[in-house]
Amino acid sequence: MMKLSRPSPNATHIGTFVKTNSPHVIEILGLTSLDFGVLDAEHAPLDRSALDMLMLAGKAANWPLMVRIPDMASSTILSVLDVGAAGLLVPHVDTAEHAQLVVSRARYRGGERGFSSSPRAAKYGTLSMKDCLSAAEGNLIIAQIESEMAVESVEEILNVEGIDGIFIGRADLALSFGLDDPKHASVVQASEHAIHCAKSAGKIAGVAVGNIGERDVFVEKGANWIVLGSDQSLLRQAAQAAATRSSTA
Repeated sequence: MMKLSRPSPNATHIGTFVKTNSPHVIEILGLTSLDFGVLDAEHAPLDRSALDMLMLAGKAANWPLMVRIPDMASSTILSVLDVGAAGLLVPHVDTAEHAQLVVSRARYRGGERGFSSSPRAAKYGTLSMKDCLSAAEGNLIIAQIESEMAVESVEEILNVEGIDGIFIGRADLALSFGLDDPKHASVVQASEHAIHCAKSAGKIAGVAVGNIGERDVFVEKGANWIVLGSDQSLLRQAAQAAATRSSTA
């Protein structure tokens, strides 16, 4: 199982979403300097079989892969961690109670995760039970902050033991404010507040961005865990740039 560490105070980790069910995409992205990938099982057609194959490609490429899960169900969390995810990106964590529930379902010790020595996470029976239990405590758990309620509860969410940080979903955050613009001043203010709280707690302050300019803006604000676009958007943007002729020949 590949590990992802918390960014140090002076370091920023950069990754991207993966929405395409292709091991080759994982292999190619693993050859870049990106620190990690996030398999998007919430908004892309990635079932357990797809996640399993992509995780295998990530292991071969030595590229850590998180999974954005579609829900908080015990079975969902169990299956994602069993196939070897480096951690969970959990949508719609609105309260500390939500955060505690996710941590409990992701942990063996003090939690409710069912144990098996047979999956990839246990190295197919070659790890001792003790080592499996310890390894599970190394999985990152990042809570998505994407509602007004979550912003109001962000400090309590960050204080939950086992939560490694937060990740701001600005589009859904805008919707929760009744807005259709993730760059609206209210969303910016809420995002900055959440980032400040995460940094003060010494935890991951994550955000999704669409381009390098936004990346740099949020790094300046204190974000240290950036998910920039996706395999789809990176491919589209590179192709469009290659196809666009300069107007000054």
